[in-house]
Amino acid sequence: MNRLLAEKALTHFLLEDIGERDASSVIFNERDTGTAIVRSKADGVVAGLQIFEWGYRLLDPAIAVEKLKQDGDQVSPGEPLVRITGDVAQILAGERVFLNLVQRMSAIATLTRHCVDTLNSRHTRIVDTRKTTPGLRMFEKYAVRAGGGSNHRNGLYDAVMLKDNHIAAAGSITEAVKKVRAAHGHMMMVEVEVETEQQLAEAITAAPDAIMFDNQTPDTMRRWVKLVPAPIRTEASGGIDLACLEDYRDTGVDVISIGALTHSVSNLDMTMNLSVSQKEEITR
Repeated sequence: MNRLLAEKALTHFLLEDIGERDASSVIFNERDTGTAIVRSKADGVVAGLQIFEWGYRLLDPAIAVEKLKQDGDQVSPGEPLVRITGDVAQILAGERVFLNLVQRMSAIATLTRHCVDTLNSRHTRIVDTRKTTPGLRMFEKYAVRAGGGSNHRNGLYDAVMLKDNHIAAAGSITEAVKKVRAAHGHMMMVEVEVETEQQLAEAITAAPDAIMFDNQTPDTMRRWVKLVPAPIRTEASGGIDLACLEDYRDTGVDVISIGALTHSVSNLDMTMNLSVSQKEEITR
């Protein structure tokens, strides 16, 4: 992840939650220090643990954060993930924001790992889509990588994807590819979505960098892959999830894009337990 962009986002998230002050922190004095341990409450793959490092540095540079696990590690309930030591009020001020983000990132990493393991292919890669949470795309796409997947394009700006509406507006696949090739330099990747064999034939002639088979059966994909020249990459997309992923294992496509990686996950549950110096333990 880009640390500067991450810290900018974290600053916004903290301001949203803390506002002018943490009204609950009046029970502490300036000398109250403690140690907090973040633990997993479920089986899964962790991602985003550096959020605690970067986030607490924004709140109080004196807070020490020690990662006890690494992103991509498989964890079990009760396993400690991070140790945080410092000012109690500041630790609690960042607790919920950082936990929320890391729990979501870990859920995405966990689902991605399940998909990669289920597909079990040495050729075909699992990739994400643009179906991400607004404002969280960088974090969510990083989580996919932590889970063993790969990223599709980041946004509308870094690659061309010509879908049905683009093709309809341009008049044909041929014309759409021609126009984007003329408008962009040689470094801009162009992908075309196809839904019929006639469209596939036209796309092959237009010679994009990649062709997406949209909402096709595994049998159709196996047949279509054989028609596509080697320099053109192939992608399977549409209606593919963990339940049916094994059916696509031997289709021969280069990548399978799964929107569910980022739009259909439930947070991986975690907890923070805080021990305050000279005081009894507070459990969150």
